[in-house]
Amino acid sequence: MIMPKASTGFQSNSWMIVETQSVRFDSLALDCGVVLSPVDVAYETYGELNRNKSNAVLIAHAFSGDAHAAGISKEDGRPGWWDNMIGPGRAFDTEKYFVICSNVLGGCRGTTGPSSVNPVTGRPYAMTFPMITISDMVRLQKKLIDHLGIPRLLAVAGGSMGGMQVLEWAVRYPDSLCAAFPIATTARHSAQQIAFNEVGRQAIMADPDWQGGNYYGGKLPARGLSVARMVGHITYMSDQSMKEKFGRRFRSKEGESFHFNDVFEVESYLRYRGSQFVDRFDANSYLYITKAMDIFDLAQGYGTLAAALERAKCRFLVISFTSDWLYPTYQSLEIVSALRSRNRDVAYCELSSNYGHDAFLVEVGEQAELVRGFLAATYREVA
Repeated sequence: MIMPKASTGFQSNSWMIVETQSVRFDSLALDCGVVLSPVDVAYETYGELNRNKSNAVLIAHAFSGDAHAAGISKEDGRPGWWDNMIGPGRAFDTEKYFVICSNVLGGCRGTTGPSSVNPVTGRPYAMTFPMITISDMVRLQKKLIDHLGIPRLLAVAGGSMGGMQVLEWAVRYPDSLCAAFPIATTARHSAQQIAFNEVGRQAIMADPDWQGGNYYGGKLPARGLSVARMVGHITYMSDQSMKEKFGRRFRSKEGESFHFNDVFEVESYLRYRGSQFVDRFDANSYLYITKAMDIFDLAQGYGTLAAALERAKCRFLVISFTSDWLYPTYQSLEIVSALRSRNRDVAYCELSSNYGHDAFLVEVGEQAELVRGFLAATYREVA
């Protein structure tokens, strides 16, 4: 029997060089009624699939993430976006588990999205790309898992938009996973969350260089996308973390003449993050993916959240953070309450942190211990 191997060129006790792989599927039926054909999926794997294929873990990335979740990218030398959680001896221990991460549908890092070439026209889809949903993203992930020959995942884990995908997996494919880790997430966006995303979308579409989405091969809508990222990044931090990192510090020394630009350190930081984002993300992908997040409602079609989660058969570990005001704790508690009302196996923990929504990415000590223990217990049961 041939087992899928990790996309690992070299591995030591602390790091690994990884290469992104790709697979093409003939078609994917979308919720909007369109059949997308063909569909490419970029993904990475870490560790090795065991003989009975019982140690596979799928990692679902957040809005601006991609398939490169861990290790050092062979292509550009970047570390993975969750490198502090995935690897030898880490929460998702690649010496025990076969870890998979793919770029979502609608993305711009190897998976089919608005910047991909439409085979019918020979030009990028741009805004002719069909509307997508979180469930479409998960349906494509299921195709990938089937392609890898994995009948049942040990776990699906992810934070933020990744957590939405985790919840969708548990409800749509209840027999296909043993454990679910929805972290810093929600079962549906609030009006405030939708409002922040809409400001970002309007910033992009107001940029003259957006050209109705047809900017490929020309000048990018860099100003609009940069502002959208600046707005979004503010929501990822907390008041306390911004106070500690920037306060009201000036860029110029006290007593020097003031200029309108770059007066405060925080202004300079946001501009830097905005310009950095433009170099690696597609503006149209921003529009499509944020809209998919806003549309997502796990209860849709089931009547209530509890009725939706009644379909789930896996164990849950739900994690939230005290200072996360983008996906506040009450939204995680709604998920936990719905699961408990249907007598589902769920553990919940609110972790103390000053880092806001970004805590699940940057402050992973307690989170890693919780995940490690819960995952190990699940694996023992499966084994």
